[in-house]
Amino acid sequence: MGEQAARTIFDLIRDDLALVEAEFEQQAGSNIQVINYLGNYLLETKGKRVRPALLILSALAAGGCDNKQGMIRLATVMEMLHTATLVHDDIIDNADLRRNRSSLNAKFGNQAAVLMGDWLYMSAFETALTQRSLGILEVLTRLTRMMTEGEIMQLTLIGDVTIGEEQYFDVLRRKTAYLFSGCCEIGALLAGANTEQQTALRDFGMNLGIAFQLADDLLDFTADQKTIGKAAGSDLLEGKMTFPLIKLVQGDGNARSMLETIMEEGAYRNGTREEISQALQRFSILESTRKIALEYGEAARKSLEVLPETGYRSALEAIPDFVVKRKS
Repeated sequence: MGEQAARTIFDLIRDDLALVEAEFEQQAGSNIQVINYLGNYLLETKGKRVRPALLILSALAAGGCDNKQGMIRLATVMEMLHTATLVHDDIIDNADLRRNRSSLNAKFGNQAAVLMGDWLYMSAFETALTQRSLGILEVLTRLTRMMTEGEIMQLTLIGDVTIGEEQYFDVLRRKTAYLFSGCCEIGALLAGANTEQQTALRDFGMNLGIAFQLADDLLDFTADQKTIGKAAGSDLLEGKMTFPLIKLVQGDGNARSMLETIMEEGAYRNGTREEISQALQRFSILESTRKIALEYGEAARKSLEVLPETGYRSALEAIPDFVVKRKS
């Protein structure tokens, strides 16, 4: 399942996503010239808009939403929160590339990037406030706190090759999965879904987010820079232990010191990248990681059984395969 599946999923809500795009542009517009400039830059480096799509599809799959403007605004809020974390991530990681373009910090400096990230967070909450829904604000506040905790936890683990699976999944849930989960839960709240459906969509988003990040970990080893928009193998250079590397340290006693050296030097020595690839292959680690990602995807799909059978539910059911098998 690749581009064709993505087209099918996104075609269903193409008009709504176009409205999200327009809303994001309007929010990023400001009288302050600098904000205008940075806002346009962020719009040019846009991603796949998976998170707004999840919120819209969840609302429609849970029975639809009378407040179309509110749905579009909140879908935009989710993309703003996601973009804010990307901007701050790049500063923390000292990244030069984001989606094949210079990252915001590389282009404008860390000071401007920090402020832009903050501005996006505040704009997101300002937009959310217009909906006057305490339930939605509670979800947004919780997930923003979780995401920030995930960043802090990851910082404390930089350069630590002894990180275990439990710690890894703890950070993953906070940094990635809670936002997916929040998108789906807010969609359910907008549709006035019952508690069972609300819980089901929240769980769907959580499991989907985990599958998404595991797939991301795989791409760090399997994709080229042109495809993923950043250098392959860059997670390790930034001192981050991805799931396949954690499994490698568990299986290969020699891997630990090799990974530590790469982290300390911030570069791969001649042949070390190939050595890691061979070791991952020898222990079938990438294969088993993909299998775990697919299992989380399947768990996500099963959650949707409480929803009425519609084209929107079918689109949600197709997303786990799309995120696990994507090439970028």
